[in-house]
Amino acid sequence: MHFLFIHCICYKLLSYIWMNMDHNGETEDTSVSLLSPKRLRGKVAVITGGARGIGAATARVFAENGAHVVIADILDEVGASLADSIEGRYVHCDVSKEEEVESAVKQAVEWKGRLDIMFNNAGIAGFGGSITNIKMDKMMTLLAINLNGVVHGVKHAARTMIAGKHGGTIICSSSSAAIMGGLASHSYTMSKEAILGLSRSTACELGVYGIRVNCISPHGVPSEMLVSEYRKFLGNMELRPDEVSSIVGERGSLLHGRGGTLEDVAQAVLFLASDESGFITGHNLVIDGGYTSACSQMSFIYQE
Repeated sequence: MHFLFIHCICYKLLSYIWMNMDHNGETEDTSVSLLSPKRLRGKVAVITGGARGIGAATARVFAENGAHVVIADILDEVGASLADSIEGRYVHCDVSKEEEVESAVKQAVEWKGRLDIMFNNAGIAGFGGSITNIKMDKMMTLLAINLNGVVHGVKHAARTMIAGKHGGTIICSSSSAAIMGGLASHSYTMSKEAILGLSRSTACELGVYGIRVNCISPHGVPSEMLVSEYRKFLGNMELRPDEVSSIVGERGSLLHGRGGTLEDVAQAVLFLASDESGFITGHNLVIDGGYTSACSQMSFIYQE
């Protein structure tokens, strides 16, 4: 009986060591708990807009879970510093320029020999105003980044993953504005809703290669972009991210008092990037505290 117990323990340890070898055959740090193995062990990811906000939070979570991360952004100093801190790589990348997105993907392959995860996250805020006065040049500039940038990412990730013949997962950032009207400017809303359609149609095409394509749609998460918009709207340039989260928790969440965080979104992206979501594709994962699903203004009807 004692021998059998020792045999089982040895088998579990050997199995765990095998599970924690990266794709290059090297054993990485196995200090992580046996009860919570790293979920992206040895996988290679590219994150556009990865220098700050949701992208940076996701880069950290990916690295903590064993992924090799390439941060693609135009914020060179911030991006390079973050990449160094997570033992990743940084590449300057303006997603509106297809050749720069292609280069970011190629650098990931040159670094680690493969691409497993593409997170198309880069985007900019829209400009307000009436549809009767919309400036087409401004709208086209926004679409070049928010929409064309995602197309570039999906295109070159798909090419690389198909050639690699090992599948992969592509995740695109949409928004609650694509689900419910009145949450953002016309141009921003249009760009984010188009991303939903692109994700669904490419999920149909790429599934035969074992490539999954999904979206995330955050709401009221205090990224630098959203905090900046709240500061201008409220006329308070000292407004802090935690204060924005509190405002959303009070006015834009069914979980009264609980606003979203960057970590909430990063964990959602981690799920879609991991094998745990292996049977999920063409899906839009909404991270909004239930805001776009139901109305809490009539919640008094549930009171006894």
